[in-house]
Amino acid sequence: MEPITLETLARAIMVSEDGFDMSFEDAREMGLHILNFFGYSGRIIDNVLEPQDRDLFYMMEDRELLVTEREETTLYDGREWRIHYWIMCTDRILSLAKEGKQRYIPTEDDEILALYDEMPEELWQRS
Repeated sequence: MEPITLETLARAIMVSEDGFDMSFEDAREMGLHILNFFGYSGRIIDNVLEPQDRDLFYMMEDRELLVTEREETTLYDGREWRIHYWIMCTDRILSLAKEGKQRYIPTEDDEILALYDEMPEELWQRS
């Protein structure tokens, strides 16, 4: 299966419900924030999220890009313990990203930002 890259997630965010009026750079920042939690995993535990991060995740759940899951386990003393997870909807993200690639037309600002991304790090260091 194809991995979820930053550009893939950003395109999916833009094309998802109410997202297409968002700039690619804003969607990219949102995608980076989300991917920083997931890393190479498709699932994370809810406890790592701060309230404002959880709000973003709920927004992504409304767009069907993330989904929640819960697991129950019995502790040694007999109590039930619930663990909540967030899971990436990989198939939907890839599908929306493909649609976004067909619909998205880069702006001049996006092209300029891409030039900066391509520049080597040495150019940014002071002499």
